Amino acid sequence: MPILEAKGIRKRYGGFTALDGIDLSIEEGEIRALIGPNGSGKSTLIDVLSGRGKQFEGEVRLNGSAITGLASWACRMKGLSRSFQTTSVFPALSVRTQLELAAHKAEEGSDIDETLVEFGLEAVAERPAQDISYGDLRRLDLALALSGRPRLLLLDEPAAGLSFDESIKLAQALRDLATRRRVTILLVEHDMELVFAVADAITVLQLGRVLAEGKPAEVRVNPEVVRAYLGSAA
Repeated sequence: MPILEAKGIRKRYGGFTALDGIDLSIEEGEIRALIGPNGSGKSTLIDVLSGRGKQFEGEVRLNGSAITGLASWACRMKGLSRSFQTTSVFPALSVRTQLELAAHKAEEGSDIDETLVEFGLEAVAERPAQDISYGDLRRLDLALALSGRPRLLLLDEPAAGLSFDESIKLAQALRDLATRRRVTILLVEHDMELVFAVADAITVLQLGRVLAEGKPAEVRVNPEVVRAYLGSAA
């Protein structure tokens, strides 16, 4: 049974249709990339799936149970977490303190020191978030999203602003997470190097509809995808 199923998702803003009958099915342990041109509906779809998007048509199921219309906090309680394009950390608090607060809120008994090592943050653990590098901020944001050990993680452009080397390290971290923590990942990303390095499958959106779906090697050579997106993005 898929960990996430979305059927017939339609989202309108007045006379504009942002999502037009989206179907999406993601298997447990999979890393699925969601790509497409700006305005194709990627972030809108993630909002709908995570409980932030309201007044839409269709059904969303997590682990076989309907979560359609649930608030984002309720989706989080059921095992679905997400990160955002901009980091959501507290600038004045230390890296360690933020992880401790997140673990306490989630009632998680995880080892903070282990988490710091896992995300390469041990060297900056006692520094305020405002004094660490942007790459470290992105890793901290990812660590916070994983507090409570969610089963499904939605990531909205986690590589935004990262250097090439930082993006490669992020790809390795995501693959390790999926394997070691058994986390399923839905990844919205414009960095095609990252997408093709880490994704098990790719869904391509265009104008609120699924243009193509399949293994990375299939999507890379799909003429419609190349014409609509990869020709300029890859």
